[in-house]
Amino acid sequence: MKALVLLGCPEAPSQTPIGLYASYKLGQMGYDVTVSSNPAAGKILDISDPEGVYVKKRVDIEKCLDEIEEGDYDLLVGCVHKDAAATFFITYYHILKCKALALVFSRDAEEVAEFADMVESSTDADIIAVRAFHNPNPIKVKFDKYLKTLEE
Repeated sequence: MKALVLLGCPEAPSQTPIGLYASYKLGQMGYDVTVSSNPAAGKILDISDPEGVYVKKRVDIEKCLDEIEEGDYDLLVGCVHKDAAATFFITYYHILKCKALALVFSRDAEEVAEFADMVESSTDADIIAVRAFHNPNPIKVKFDKYLKTLEE
């Protein structure tokens, strides 16, 4: 099984830890995980995980978008904390046509609702939507519950 984790602009402090955590947890479940990120998020991952303990494979989000095809991955997990991130997630979703989870978060509850609506109106992806910005724990708790449904 292969999973793709999308990380966009690292402006939201919760994105990097939840990206590392998602990569770790999915790897523990037997997924071959690739993290697709923009260059800034990639540099943060390189510094946060210099030996590749949690992120075994990382690719540039734009390059990956040009190269992926339907069937390349079994699961898509995307951090959606900006409208651009929602657009990337939706685009990847329609190319890959696989099971997908959008982790929608922001410090602003209205933005959470807006981004969740963008994803919901354009995909059949599962959505975790929480108000979170500095503290990734609200995302982690719901992500862990979601992972239990994948194990069933």
